Amino acid sequence: MTLTDSQIARLRADTPSCAERIHFNNAGASPMPAPVYEAVAGHLALECEVGGYEAEARARPALERMYTALAELLRVAPHEIAYVENATRAWDMAFYSLPLREGDRIVTHASEYASNYLAFLQTAKRRGVAIDVAPSDASGQVDVDAMARLVGPRTRLVAVTHVPTQGGLVNPAAEIGRVAREHGLIYLLDACQSAGQIDLDVGAIGCHILSGTGRKFLRGPRGTGFLYVSDEIVERLEPPFVDLHAATWTGDDRYELAPGARRFENWESFVAGRVGLAAAVDYALALGLPAIEARIAGLAQDLRDRLAGIAGVTVHDQGVRRCGIVTFTRDGEPPEQLARRMAGHDVSISVSSAPYARLDLGARGLPSLARASLHCFNTLAEIERFCELVAG
Repeated sequence: MTLTDSQIARLRADTPSCAERIHFNNAGASPMPAPVYEAVAGHLALECEVGGYEAEARARPALERMYTALAELLRVAPHEIAYVENATRAWDMAFYSLPLREGDRIVTHASEYASNYLAFLQTAKRRGVAIDVAPSDASGQVDVDAMARLVGPRTRLVAVTHVPTQGGLVNPAAEIGRVAREHGLIYLLDACQSAGQIDLDVGAIGCHILSGTGRKFLRGPRGTGFLYVSDEIVERLEPPFVDLHAATWTGDDRYELAPGARRFENWESFVAGRVGLAAAVDYALALGLPAIEARIAGLAQDLRDRLAGIAGVTVHDQGVRRCGIVTFTRDGEPPEQLARRMAGHDVSISVSSAPYARLDLGARGLPSLARASLHCFNTLAEIERFCELVAG
């Protein structure tokens, strides 16, 4: 399944800044397409006219659509979806709700996102849990067999990042899910960089918890995120904090948590952002995630191939399966300097540095990498221009 020329033309028309800028930082924050921007701006205008509460009441259909659209995206039930203000907070709300005790063990991988690993370290300090880091296989992705051998009688959780922020590899999420199922473990998947660029089927993956963001490959507004929590485990989870939206005060000394994933939400939120997130997910669903995934993967591989042919450039992406994130270095030009040079030519890229991926980049002796991340509205002409600029 592929996107047609007319669909790509429509994508670029909906992203008018493509005429002036090459957007290769979609893993950071992708530009919103026009229908998403209009949804956000329209709701903000309504708030200005009638007030926030009244505008929210009028937006009820769109707000409910956010849950059903995300449920369609992940192939789950709407009540298993919660809105959270960003992916890190969504992940935190789920992780800190887990009933981990002294002596329990967490299995993860060196590609884990820095914020997640910091939470592991804090929990190890506070509760006395242990962290087991599964090794990589020859390709650099999680060695699933080795991960399975790490599981012991006190292992409680498998937590991995689907697509690391510092490279193009796609960890074998479904194979990890089989390990979790075989050993009766809770499986937490960080899908911050995969939601919107990879077709996600939670049933096939087998995770109990999944966190994601709106601003990256889903092309939604900043300050939007979401959390999936399976019915299978949600009643075992006590959120780290609650308010009058997440729980009901049923007596002077009693409360009841909200049913399903909504117990991880709070009363106050960015309503225009929720409306925009619904529009962004619908925009992606209309194109079809298989078609989006195929185009992004194809463009990224073309970029890798072209970069590898430039003297002094080294591509550093790992994994058997790769996605739209392309990381590389250029001899004699630090990634930070290269990113500034690209910005001077109206090209957006990013830099991945070791403090954000210490176990991965540190082990590979890479203090930082230039990161170009493509989306389905990008073109081969933009890739050619970018490689010309990289070559200097």
